[in-house]
Amino acid sequence: MNEQIKDRKMIRERLRDMTDPYRELVAYYRCAMMEVETKFRVLDEELSLRYDRDPIETIKTRIKSFDSAIDKLERLGFPLTVESIEKNMHDMAGVRIICSFIEDIYTIANAFLNQDDVTLIEYKDYIKKPKDNGYRSLHLIVEIPIFLHDKKKAMKVEVQLRTISMDFWASLEHKIRYKKDVSLSAYCDNELAECAKIANDLDIKMQTIYNRVKNQ
Repeated sequence: MNEQIKDRKMIRERLRDMTDPYRELVAYYRCAMMEVETKFRVLDEELSLRYDRDPIETIKTRIKSFDSAIDKLERLGFPLTVESIEKNMHDMAGVRIICSFIEDIYTIANAFLNQDDVTLIEYKDYIKKPKDNGYRSLHLIVEIPIFLHDKKKAMKVEVQLRTISMDFWASLEHKIRYKKDVSLSAYCDNELAECAKIANDLDIKMQTIYNRVKNQ
C-alpha cells in the first residue's frame, strides 16, 4: 500500500512539472468559459428588452485548481495525465448563472441549448428533483467550439443555473459543511435541509407575486 501511495505521489509531481501542456489546456478552458459567458450575456441583453428587466443577476466563472483536478482523477481512478483531465473532467471549467426567478432559469437554459454550436452532454435538474441535502440547481454539461488561430477545438464546460436564494443557500451550506475538522450532526443536516426548503418556498412565492404583477 505504501508503494502505491508513493507511486501516485511521484505521478502527481511529474504531472505538476508538465507546465506547458497543462497551461495550454487551462487556456483552452478559459476560452471556452468566455464563449459560454458571452452567449449568456447576449441572451440577457435580448431578453431584458422583452421583459423590461434583466433575467440574469450575476455570471460567475471558475477553473478547477490543479490539486482539485488531480484529487478528482485519483478518486475516480482515472490516469493522472493532462489528456485524462481533458477526457474525463467534465467540470474543469464552470460557469454559474444566477437568475432572478425559477422560470428565468428554464427560459435562458432552453435558449442557450437551442444554439446550433452548443452540444448537450449531460442534463441534471436538481430543481425539480433536489439532492437529499436540499441542494437545488440546474446543471448542464455542454461542449462548444473555440476558434484558435490554426484550428477549431471542442471543449466541455459545466453550466450551473440557480436563483439568488439557491445560490445563497449553496454558498453558506458549503462553508458550513466543509469547515475543517468538524463533522455535522444529523440535527445540522436536517436544519440545512429545512433552510433549503424555506429558500425554495421563498422562490415559489416571489415567482407567484411576479406573475401576478406581470399579468395585471
